[in-house]
Amino acid sequence: MEPILIVLAVLAVIAVAGGLWYFVGGRRRGQIPPDVSAHAPTSVEDVLPAPAPELKPEPETAAEIPTPTLERPESIPGRMQRLRARLAGSGAFGKAILSVLSRGDLTEADWEEIEDTLLTSDLGIEVTTALMDELRTQAKVLDTSDPAAVRAVLRSELLALVDPGLDRSLNLDHPRPTDPSHGAPAAAVLMVGVNGTGKTTTCGKLARVLLAQDKTVLMGAADTFRAAAAEQLTTWGERVGVSVVRSEREGADPASVAYDAVREAAAQGVDVVVVDTAGRLQTKAGLMDELGKIKRVMEKIAPVGEILLVLDATTGQNGMRQAQVFSQAVGITGIVLTKLDGTAKGGIVVTVQKELGVPVKLVGLGEGADDLAPFDPEGFVDALLA
Repeated sequence: MEPILIVLAVLAVIAVAGGLWYFVGGRRRGQIPPDVSAHAPTSVEDVLPAPAPELKPEPETAAEIPTPTLERPESIPGRMQRLRARLAGSGAFGKAILSVLSRGDLTEADWEEIEDTLLTSDLGIEVTTALMDELRTQAKVLDTSDPAAVRAVLRSELLALVDPGLDRSLNLDHPRPTDPSHGAPAAAVLMVGVNGTGKTTTCGKLARVLLAQDKTVLMGAADTFRAAAAEQLTTWGERVGVSVVRSEREGADPASVAYDAVREAAAQGVDVVVVDTAGRLQTKAGLMDELGKIKRVMEKIAPVGEILLVLDATTGQNGMRQAQVFSQAVGITGIVLTKLDGTAKGGIVVTVQKELGVPVKLVGLGEGADDLAPFDPEGFVDALLA
């Protein structure tokens, strides 16, 4: 029994000695066992607690809180000059006619070419016939070898057709309140038209025009049938700093939204409220009747001063039928012509004014945010004949 105990004691001494040799030798060679180095501090800094992260002070006043940058609309004179230049450089209407007139003695084929150009510009048969008769008469008197003289006659006749005497200003006077309990009402503008003419975009662009005239504006998203319409109008509002009244429920009653917009505009004391409506085909009697309802509901607070029909200038004579039906439904006070980025269809300006007896008040050229401006009759005719 004693020899066994002696052997076990010797083995224990050898094991302890071996462990001490391994540990001491390893430290001398810089090789610390992983389980030791993972936890052992290597410097004084390892022993001290880590410093607390530096905290940036929060802004203490509203002036220190960053605000989103709003787009400043282009001035009215600036955008009109730019639009005239773009119109003058894009069309073939005036160039086609003047190239024929400059030939000298005109043949019957030349006159037919002029007539075809006028018809394809959407002047309409009646207007084209009257203009052709006047040009033929003047050509005999003036001598067609002088294109400048004939051009002056053509300019005079076109300007008379466009009618610079029409009042093209927007009625933005504050109306007398229907219900004084709602406060001083804003001037109300109702935008109507068929699908695809760009009503919602035009609302946003019109807001920029009004802001450039130092007006305060609120917009109403009464197009509740197209899911993206309210979002699109809200985006425009954020760009220029204009509040938008909308319904969070798709398919809500558009008349209710329009009413809320007019009421909120009166409560805030803004100058103008612009209400967008859903696009509708002129052949749908029920939808056209709904426009009448929207107008009646808005007028519970104040009369609607402007009902602007947004027309796509490229639709030609089909646009005329649209204009007639909308005018019968709600009583159009003015036309906004969009997509007038080429003069080939510029004759619709003359036709729509002649048929409805209301002026073209605004025109849009291109997709830019400031590509909307008040219609300038002389600038338009000069651009056609540039």
